[in-house]
Amino acid sequence: MDPQVIPLDLHRMFLGEQPPLFYVEIALRTIIIYGYTLMMIRWIGGRGVAQLSMVEFVLVIALGSAVGDAMFYPEVPLLAAMMVITLVVTTNKILDRIIVRSDGAKRIIDGSTVELVRDGRILPQGAQQRDLGMAEIKTMLRIAGVVNLGQVGHAFLESGGGLSLFRLKEPQPGLSLLPPDNLAQPGSESAPLAEDGQTCCAACGAMSAARAAAQCMHCGCGSWRKAEMADPRIEAQPSGQQA
Repeated sequence: MDPQVIPLDLHRMFLGEQPPLFYVEIALRTIIIYGYTLMMIRWIGGRGVAQLSMVEFVLVIALGSAVGDAMFYPEVPLLAAMMVITLVVTTNKILDRIIVRSDGAKRIIDGSTVELVRDGRILPQGAQQRDLGMAEIKTMLRIAGVVNLGQVGHAFLESGGGLSLFRLKEPQPGLSLLPPDNLAQPGSESAPLAEDGQTCCAACGAMSAARAAAQCMHCGCGSWRKAEMADPRIEAQPSGQQA
């Protein structure tokens, strides 16, 4: 312990050595850092936030830092830390009310829902919007219990990072998501194009009836595979459920 620190000095504990105007600076610092952190998390996107909203994620980070510093550093006055915590929580409550009352504000702060799969085909524009690769989307679908893209009518990535999945009542032929086929490097294998149109892109699963298509018109991949029906013997379950 610093010999100059007097234990149980109430003036140091609550006020420190800062002038009163310093608390105005604390308020300004808190608002700037909170807004900047929210902007950075919004830029990162929803996939790393899981079930937390953007505002809640920033709240956890901000409170963790404010509470931790006040606990461990004697030079951090408690009133300063309490002021930061109060401003962060108050700002969070205000943003929550704005989000509830305004769909436009919710889209700006939390982001919007993005369609990733439509009628058995991964949408490259949706993947690019959330900075996701085809392999990542296929992994998310397998975790949700999908073994073949032909089973999926629509799949949406919600603003909170969750995947909403809508299956087709009657599955269609599509790209298998089961290993080891999905582990092959794009372009390493090229299945012969079927004459009956049962050929699909190895990346996005788009169907093609052409016999000599060089690249997929949707994603630009040049690797093709035979479209297959989901094996009825395989009953996949979403991750977290027990058989």
